[in-house]
Amino acid sequence: MENQAQTGGMSVSNVAEAHGQRLERLAEVAVKVGLGLRPGQELVITAPLETVPLVRAITIQAYKAGASLVTTFFSDDAATLARFEHGTDTAFDTAADWLYAGMAEAYRNGAARLAISGDDPALLAGQDPDKVSRANRARSKAYVPALELIANFATNWTIVSAATTPWARSVFPDLPEDEAVARLWDAIFAASRVDGPDPVAAWEVHNAALHARMNRLNAHRFAALRFFGPGTDLTVGLADDHEWCGGASVSRNGITCNANIPTEEVFTTPHRERVDGTVTSTKPLSYQGTLIEGIWVRFEAGRIVEASARTGGDVLAKVLDTDEGARRLGEVALVPASSAISASGLLFFNTLYDENAASHIALGQAYSKCFRDGGVQFSEDDLAARGANRSLIHIDWMIGSAEIDVDGLTAEGRAVPVMRAGEWVD
Repeated sequence: MENQAQTGGMSVSNVAEAHGQRLERLAEVAVKVGLGLRPGQELVITAPLETVPLVRAITIQAYKAGASLVTTFFSDDAATLARFEHGTDTAFDTAADWLYAGMAEAYRNGAARLAISGDDPALLAGQDPDKVSRANRARSKAYVPALELIANFATNWTIVSAATTPWARSVFPDLPEDEAVARLWDAIFAASRVDGPDPVAAWEVHNAALHARMNRLNAHRFAALRFFGPGTDLTVGLADDHEWCGGASVSRNGITCNANIPTEEVFTTPHRERVDGTVTSTKPLSYQGTLIEGIWVRFEAGRIVEASARTGGDVLAKVLDTDEGARRLGEVALVPASSAISASGLLFFNTLYDENAASHIALGQAYSKCFRDGGVQFSEDDLAARGANRSLIHIDWMIGSAEIDVDGLTAEGRAVPVMRAGEWVD
């Protein structure tokens, strides 16, 4: 007998069917738009255990696209917490070097990489910050060989999201769990542009708009950006020979991919020694179970010399002490305050989404793709000479809003309006 329970004017069976169709479209976007997966290419997926339905849908789409092998590594919240509850003290200085070395080898051999985000933002909120910091540092060190290949776009890669119960609880704490998960899925589908009849075509249009904005910025050849507004007066010098990027781009293996699904940003590489002034965060940063709010920092010659936060200041301090590069910038990105994600009015507690709601900066590792290289792959020394930062971390936090203006500064010091009240100046 058909289930006659109604949800928003639709029967439960129809709701499930509609969800399944949108899940398939998201999987199609992940493979065709996010990865641009080629026939014969291997795919490595990392994902939370609760995201199995999306993993399976993506796996099907990958094999339809001609993948030779799809390999998935799952993370499990209960197992992660077991480490903190029962692990010896020395356990937190250990990481699976062999696993990350294997991933790096896969990427060097041409495998594509796909990450599904959906982790519990509050998973480690009650754990010892020192142990969390040590575990992160150990993992970051082990991950360096793989991270360098990803940051350098040696292969095609992408990140997409799936709604999970713990994540939905954080975003919609006042709703019943089932409703919270459904609402989060709705937000993911909308932001990922899969609600229409032809999501792949919708992404072509969106990428074209991002490329047009990117090309305008590249034509200016700004030497720096200045962000100014309440609590912020920050000048971000741009790396020598920098190039603005955004939307779909060609990885070094020749495959066009969208590294982030969704994306609303255009971004480039700052000069690690040419950032000065003060800046205040405009949205909270959710980091390893801690909500860091009211971040304020002061830069001198590219380095953070003062830092505070209204909440989570102890965690911020540990982040900044990760290594020498953690106090310097690896990315600056511009996002209009009216972006689709910002317009949702939601705080996602997930960097993939929250960074696309506002202009932002990232502490740590720079992307080597954001340089005019003429097709030549720079060495680490080449990148450093141009001002690129190096670090074990790459953490984005939001500094833009409808109250923040942005000027581009020419080499001669002339200010050109780029954003006013958080919106593009055309």
